Amino acid sequence: MPKGVFQVPVPVNEPVRSYAVGTADRENLLNQYRAMYNQAPIDVPMYIGSELVRTSDKRTMSPPHDHKKVLGHFNWGTKQHVSQAIDAALAAKGRWSALAWEQRAAIFLRAADLLAGPYRMRMNAATMLAQSKNAFQAEIDAACELIDFLRFNVAFMQQIYRDQPGNQPGVWNRLEYRPLEGFVFAITPFNFTAIAANLPASAAMMGNTVVWKPSDTQVYSAHVIMELFREAGLPDGVINMITVEGKDAGDVIFSHPDFAGLHFTGSTGVFKHLWKEIGTNIEKYKTYPRIVGETGGKDFVIAHPSANPNEVATALTRGAFEFQGQKCSAASRGYIAKSLWPAVKERLIQDGATMKMGTPEDFGNFINAVIDKRAFDKIKGYIEYIKSQPDVEIITGGNCDDSVGYFVEPTIVVTTNPKFRTMCEEIFGPVLTLYVYDDAQWAETLHLINETSEYALTGAILSHDRYAIEQATRVLEGACGNLYINDKPTGAVVGQQPFGGARASGTNDKAGSYLNLLRWVSPRTIKETFVSPVDYRYPFLG
Repeated sequence: MPKGVFQVPVPVNEPVRSYAVGTADRENLLNQYRAMYNQAPIDVPMYIGSELVRTSDKRTMSPPHDHKKVLGHFNWGTKQHVSQAIDAALAAKGRWSALAWEQRAAIFLRAADLLAGPYRMRMNAATMLAQSKNAFQAEIDAACELIDFLRFNVAFMQQIYRDQPGNQPGVWNRLEYRPLEGFVFAITPFNFTAIAANLPASAAMMGNTVVWKPSDTQVYSAHVIMELFREAGLPDGVINMITVEGKDAGDVIFSHPDFAGLHFTGSTGVFKHLWKEIGTNIEKYKTYPRIVGETGGKDFVIAHPSANPNEVATALTRGAFEFQGQKCSAASRGYIAKSLWPAVKERLIQDGATMKMGTPEDFGNFINAVIDKRAFDKIKGYIEYIKSQPDVEIITGGNCDDSVGYFVEPTIVVTTNPKFRTMCEEIFGPVLTLYVYDDAQWAETLHLINETSEYALTGAILSHDRYAIEQATRVLEGACGNLYINDKPTGAVVGQQPFGGARASGTNDKAGSYLNLLRWVSPRTIKETFVSPVDYRYPFLG
């Protein structure tokens, strides 16, 4: 069998298509969206080993922007299905972990090319339908970021395997990067199709087998992910997709001796609960589980007096309202210098008046629906609270309507209280709270930002003063894992801005870099001595 030192294709970030008026891409995506919207309701199975598992308990899938429309159903499982998924993952583990790394790489590189080609419009349309993303937000997520994850992670895998220790004369040292001993449990959110695919895929790429629980509100596009992986040649049992109650999954998985790792993106509260569960059961496990999590954010933008007002307003509106603010990195609190405020306020109001809201099928809509009734009610509750308080003012938006879809207007709030509730708590919706500070209080405001929130995910500094930028970068060192200078605090690109935060925002293991993949291997050092000693006596004994 031929062997060699293989070099994977050098990854390049997938170009983002514009879907501008008159382009063939725009027409193709619109046609795909309409075809999937109008097709007969589909029945999404659980993927357990080689079985497509269906049950009598069917759960409805509907677009958030058209909640009376039924796209199909997915099959709701029980603890028995969780156990079956674990068994399937463990049964597949031997052959998968023994498979040459370049063979694993080829599967995921093929998946990337399939997604860049024949699956692109389908994956984007599924994300538009399931998660109410507009065409551009779907493109940068479901197509480009996922393609980038697959291609760059293959290169990071090779980078890790290539990293070897040094040698002394007569000795050869080697480092093996073994998969974890057991199975990995991946829990993924609704808001990014790319994250939903990457969390199980990154662990699988390193030789692990996975039980994957997607968000109930993302199952429609999760189904397309599984079809993509299967067509790319991923063997049965490597990634097992289950749709069950979270407690049922946890009861079975966190009590299993072969549980080896958790790859999680979701809320801070859930992540803390899972960590406690794992700690409580630590005596049951064969090995200490790896725990990798990316959770919430209360992401900031601070505008120095030297900043350009139009740049500030654009960073705020794009950062806060793209995908209805349902990004863990979304701008949620802003600090604006008093001298800038009149011009920034005028631009924000002008921009707010031009933002169209509605279905993703209309490509002119910048704002679409929030994900479901629960999210709608939560966001609406915050807006009603804001309207009842004396130290806050709504300057744009503030209205909600769930008669057809779960629509919340992009809402900008100005407060005189820098510790106002919506300056501190994560909302996960299109609500931006601003505080206007005196220009002379720049340094104090930096410390205020650092102390206001428990989160530390993303943040942005807007300034044309390099001394101010340097000062803010230093003071806010612990306030975010991704810092943006003169840009919005969203839109991390794989291979360019590894993503993750600390404090209550997660373990900061940096998806989109080799750092994350290192968490899914257990290295073994091998030392080989070529001529072994034959006498125990050392020279000093003479």
